[in-house]
Amino acid sequence: MKQRKSGSLKGDAGRLSTRPSRRAFDRGAGLSIAKDLFHERGYDAVGIAELTRVLGINPPSLYAAYGSKAGLYERCLEVYVEEANLPANKILTPDRPLPEAISELLLRAAELYTRSKAKRGCMVAEGMGADDPQARALANAYGEAAAHFIEHYISQTEPQRARGLADYVVTTLRGLSSASRAGLSKTRLLAVAKLAAQSFKIVLATPSEYHIVMPVIDD
Repeated sequence: MKQRKSGSLKGDAGRLSTRPSRRAFDRGAGLSIAKDLFHERGYDAVGIAELTRVLGINPPSLYAAYGSKAGLYERCLEVYVEEANLPANKILTPDRPLPEAISELLLRAAELYTRSKAKRGCMVAEGMGADDPQARALANAYGEAAAHFIEHYISQTEPQRARGLADYVVTTLRGLSSASRAGLSKTRLLAVAKLAAQSFKIVLATPSEYHIVMPVIDD
C-alpha cells in the first residue's frame, strides 16, 4: 500500500486554511431590519421562521444574539424610542404655552404616523394591543412612561386637571395611531389632529365655573 506524500497533506492544509470564514452577524443591522418588520406587521404576526429568514441566520444564532423573540422586540422598541420618532421632550418645553405645545404634539404625530406607507402608526401604541402578554407588557411600559411625561408637563400649568387632560391627549394619540393603521389618509388624519387641538384649547379657555369635573381614578 502506497503512503500518501507529505506534500499532498500540506497542500490539503493550505487549501483548508484559505477557506473564507463566515462573516459575523451584525446585531445592529439585524435590529433595524427586525424593527421595521415589527412596526409594519406587529409582534404577533412575525414568527421566528420569518425573522431568521430576513436576518439571514438560524434560530440558535437569533437566540444567541437577542435571547428570544421578545428580547429582540424589546431592543427594537428601545431603538424606536431612542430615535425620537415623536420627540415629546423637544415639543413639550416649559417656555411654550400649553395649547400651542399640545397642538404641535398632535399634528406631528399625525404626520409621523402617515409618513410611511408600510410602517403606519406608532410602534409602541400598536404593541400595547399585542396578543402576546410579554410583548404587550414591554410596549405598555413605554406607553405609560410617555403618558406620565405628558401628565407631568400639563400639571405645571393645570395641576387640578392634569390627569384628565393628559388622558385626553394620550387617548387621542393612540386613536390617531389606530386610524392611520386602518388606512386613514394623511389629510384626514391631520384634520382630526387639528380638531382635537382646537378642542383642547377650548377646554383650557373655558371659565372655571364651567369646567367639566373629571374624576381622578387611581389605577
